[in-house]
Amino acid sequence: MESPVILIGIGEMGGVFARGLLRAGHPVYPANRGADLAAIARQLPAPELVLVAVAENELPAVLENLPAAWFQRIGLLQNELLPADWQQYGITHPTVISVWFEKKAGQDVRILLPSPVFGPAAEVLHDSLQTLGIPTRLVADEAELLFELVLKNVYIVTTNCAGLATGGTVSELWANHRNLAEGVAREVIRIQESLVGQSLPADALIEGMLRAFEGDPEHKCMGRSAPSRLARALRQADDASLEVPLLRQLATSQ
Repeated sequence: MESPVILIGIGEMGGVFARGLLRAGHPVYPANRGADLAAIARQLPAPELVLVAVAENELPAVLENLPAAWFQRIGLLQNELLPADWQQYGITHPTVISVWFEKKAGQDVRILLPSPVFGPAAEVLHDSLQTLGIPTRLVADEAELLFELVLKNVYIVTTNCAGLATGGTVSELWANHRNLAEGVAREVIRIQESLVGQSLPADALIEGMLRAFEGDPEHKCMGRSAPSRLARALRQADDASLEVPLLRQLATSQ
């Protein structure tokens, strides 16, 4: 039997990882909302991995209350994730997966692209998802991980924000509203640059976004969280004193 894994959050995405981990032979110990993490850590101070599968808006509260014994065993999978999101809590070397598959209630997993994964327990997640036929790829270093995280952010924020105006699918967005999509993407990339404190390869990121479009052309642009993503992007732009006229135009048209 493999080493145990703590799973914080047992929603749709957490359920996918739980199935894969169990198939790979890892005992999985769930920690639901409101669980006493300190008590669990006293019983299991050295698990193979502590995978946090809560929604992105719930992540700060989990990390604030994370037992110190687990700091170097943490795994993260949230959207709009960047290194500062874990570094501010003293977590230095987490396992991180940029999830390029979707799981909704009553539906099978939909795969867009292989999901990049990096960190101490990267092979655990790779091997576990392989048992479900979900492709992943191991990332070489932190620089590549940063690119992959930003790429996912650009995809999500661009499609959600532009989708507020266009609706439809990602293939329709690019075919019928390319100037808007590319313009919004470049504004989102400038915001990401302000958040990570370095320049980013905008053309390569847009090329990566288009590969994701091709991976699931019928993916809907606008999810339920689109308004909040636009509001967050504008707050980030304001904090960095960035000109983002397209994003502001999208906000005023709502």
